[in-house]
Amino acid sequence: MKRRYQPFYCEENAWWLCQHEGLPQAGSRWVAFIANAAKQCPMMQQRAAPPGELVVWDYHVIVITDGDGPEAWDPDSSLGMPVPLLDYLAATFPVLPGDLAGYQPRFRLVAAAELIATFSSDRSHMRRGDGSYTQPPPPWEPPVAPGHITNLARFIDLSDDIAGEVVTLAALRQRFQSSR
Repeated sequence: MKRRYQPFYCEENAWWLCQHEGLPQAGSRWVAFIANAAKQCPMMQQRAAPPGELVVWDYHVIVITDGDGPEAWDPDSSLGMPVPLLDYLAATFPVLPGDLAGYQPRFRLVAAAELIATFSSDRSHMRRGDGSYTQPPPPWEPPVAPGHITNLARFIDLSDDIAGEVVTLAALRQRFQSSR
């Protein structure tokens, strides 16, 4: 499936993926903002890290579909795409010892249609003080929902009630366990 992709712009990759005709249309579709208060989410199986090593994202964004069974769509994953969601979660999120509990991921689940209608980014989070980009930007214009100003920070701030539902990793697994 040919799709838009730019490394380090996971929120835009997910926004475009939600609108891609190759994404399963049957069932439900969500965008999952993965974050925590520490702004350090350790993840395995990411193309940004060598095989077998962790990458620590300040946040990450994927798409979840639930048609014949829940699937994760993460263009940054080395697991391929799509991957059965529970397999993705098991391979991507390492078990963390108790003293690292603050680094456990949490997930803001937003219906894809709601995200498309409300999400806006000006890419300012990817700019240095001098205005240059920390990573090359995508060749397309950033997503801008009519009537909305840039709101990426609100989606990542899991204490903000901007949209969707915030769940733990265990709750996410349990929610989709019955869909398998």
